Amino acid sequence: MRLPLFRWGWLAAALVLLARPCPAPLIYKPGEGWTYESIGGGRWQRTRAKDQFEVAQAAFDAGDQRLALKAAKRVVRVWPLSDYAPRAQYLVGRAEEARGDDRRAFREYQRLLERYPKVANFDEVLERQKGIADRFLAGKWFRLWGYVPWFPTREKAIEMYADVVRNAPYSAIAPAAQMNIGEAHERRRDYFLAVRAFERAADRYNDQPGVAADALYRAGMAWRRQAKEAEYDQSAAGKAIAAFNDFLTLFPEDARAAEVQDYITDLYVTQADGSYRIARYYEKRRRWDGAVIYYSDVADVYGRLIKQPDAPLAQESRQRIQDIRSRRAAALTSAAAGETAAAATNAPAATPPATP
Repeated sequence: MRLPLFRWGWLAAALVLLARPCPAPLIYKPGEGWTYESIGGGRWQRTRAKDQFEVAQAAFDAGDQRLALKAAKRVVRVWPLSDYAPRAQYLVGRAEEARGDDRRAFREYQRLLERYPKVANFDEVLERQKGIADRFLAGKWFRLWGYVPWFPTREKAIEMYADVVRNAPYSAIAPAAQMNIGEAHERRRDYFLAVRAFERAADRYNDQPGVAADALYRAGMAWRRQAKEAEYDQSAAGKAIAAFNDFLTLFPEDARAAEVQDYITDLYVTQADGSYRIARYYEKRRRWDGAVIYYSDVADVYGRLIKQPDAPLAQESRQRIQDIRSRRAAALTSAAAGETAAAATNAPAATPPATP
């Protein structure tokens, strides 16, 4: 047993004597991730938060965003309660933004506001977050894993705007962020969610007439677009009319009032057109009651709401109602005559008198 132990001892001694410094450029540190260190690295590290922050700031000013990120993250990780931690966290966001990684920059700004809500430049950080969301709304491409360009996505913009509103719902930029949520949904053709976002803006910022008026107007416009795309569903047109009427009631002096009134008339026409198509559908399938109901609705909309009782579609609808009633009357007369003839045919023959 002594011989193997003796050999292991010699091997261990040889390894110690032959050991040489080995460069390890990739180093993982909790809270910082993988970083590159040159041979003899670590020269950027300092033993005080103030000195470490100065390294980060100097690197950022010199355009060395990689070093700025490492140094700033170390301040936050090692001295999270120091006065320099909020400034370092802000610098992390600025460095990511300077590198063009807006998604990471937004996340770092969000982390700053959540960890240090009393940071001195709170409003500036909000502005930067909204600016990033604006770029995604405008079509900026999302980067997969922070490097691979991916497709533009407005879902990310919606999430970012929602964070901005949650961070400070009554800040100066919150109304614009809330309105942009509606616009992003509109661009995705999700008109229902767009209207919800606009209505929330109108309710929350009702003390700001400009915001409330614009929100109600945009809600009506979203329903109007939905109505234009829905061939048989007339509910969107009705909701658009209701939203526009609310707008006219609350803001009658708005410069867009005449325009909105024209939209309401156009929506009534859209409703009438939809009812006409439904009436034709029922008529072709000989479902007379349904056809008469919708033809009557066309005539009513043109006469009572649009104030054009003699419009061609209204006249045609009234004529079709008469034709349907005439056909039904003829069908009933024919059926009655058929029943009379059948009864006569099936009646028993008279018995001849008996011969005496």
